[in-house]
Amino acid sequence: MYEEFFGLKVKPFELLPNPEFFYLSRSHKKALNFLEYGLYERAGFILLTGEVGSGKTSILRNIIRDMSSDVVLSMLFNTKVSNKQVLSMINEDFGLNVTGKDKITLLRNLNDFLVGIHSEQRRAVVIIDEAQNLSISALEEIRMLSNLEAADSKLLQIILVGQPELEKTIAREELRQLRQRISVYCRIAPLTLKETEDYVYHRLQKAGNRNALTWGEGSFEVLFRFSKGIPRVVNVFCDFVFLAAYVENRTELDAEFVEDVIWDVSWDKHISENVEEQAASTPTTASRQKLLDRLSAYEERIAALEAMQEQQKEIGRELEEQKNLLLELMEAQENGFSRMETSLDRTIHQQQNSPKRVEKKEGKGGEALEDDGAEGPDNQDDLEKPEIQQSKGLLGKLFG
Repeated sequence: MYEEFFGLKVKPFELLPNPEFFYLSRSHKKALNFLEYGLYERAGFILLTGEVGSGKTSILRNIIRDMSSDVVLSMLFNTKVSNKQVLSMINEDFGLNVTGKDKITLLRNLNDFLVGIHSEQRRAVVIIDEAQNLSISALEEIRMLSNLEAADSKLLQIILVGQPELEKTIAREELRQLRQRISVYCRIAPLTLKETEDYVYHRLQKAGNRNALTWGEGSFEVLFRFSKGIPRVVNVFCDFVFLAAYVENRTELDAEFVEDVIWDVSWDKHISENVEEQAASTPTTASRQKLLDRLSAYEERIAALEAMQEQQKEIGRELEEQKNLLLELMEAQENGFSRMETSLDRTIHQQQNSPKRVEKKEGKGGEALEDDGAEGPDNQDDLEKPEIQQSKGLLGKLFG
């Protein structure tokens, strides 16, 4: 967007590593020399560490670009894998078939491959980037690969590249054998203030205009303070500074302008704001006591609700029992009514089919009276008594 305005051929502060823009600080130069020395001397293990964005990948690209034609290279970038997957990825990168192969077969195939290229006066190099993600067992598996050797030299060279956490992992007691086999070790340090300024001018010159912007007094100090000398962070901030300068149509910078632009996009701002918010939200003694009181009140309410729920359950059980008693009462009454109807039907039938008895009774005038004498139950209450007693018992349970 702003390249034409500043007389630049390309954007000077891209995040992607570009060997054309590679800047050799003192620390980068040392790391590059150490790696070249380790490869030349055929060291078994080489370790390179540095903060995120410090330039590790740029160094690797330069090493790969300058490798001699006798080197056969395997590179691993995905390191969140199992032990067997690490071995499979190495073999596959060397062009070996890994489909359906178990670990022993993979090791045998790798050894045969390494012996073969050694006989051709060639050598194999494995570069493992983001090695801090490897498990201890995976690192130990990689260490075992260094046992593959010829009579006069190692058959395989391994370069471990990772963030500073990798150093802490390798320092563990379980990996002391791996630590002892590391022949070359170098850590990339951040840029100094002077190197930060040189880095910016170097990239501007590579992009086509070293003097695209005039950096006023204190501008680079601000850039260094926020970026902490990490090249990738310098790229991010400088890109926004150029964009803001383009929007305001200016080619001269001062410290205040640079700080305003960086502060708007800096994560430090958000981190500090979050810290302030957390500090503001930290409860005092009085507010903490209020919180405890509210918590106690909530606990009491919860206990009361639980007691109410238990009481409701008990009421539900009692209602269920009463329902069952009512059903039994209804059933008993229906049975009683059924027996009474049966008894009455039987009585009527007997009266209809039995001969009438005529009894002589004397009336008031001494005349004889006839009585049909239909025979029936001696006591109707005897038919009702069992059902009534059962109903009374059930009603006693229900309302007792």
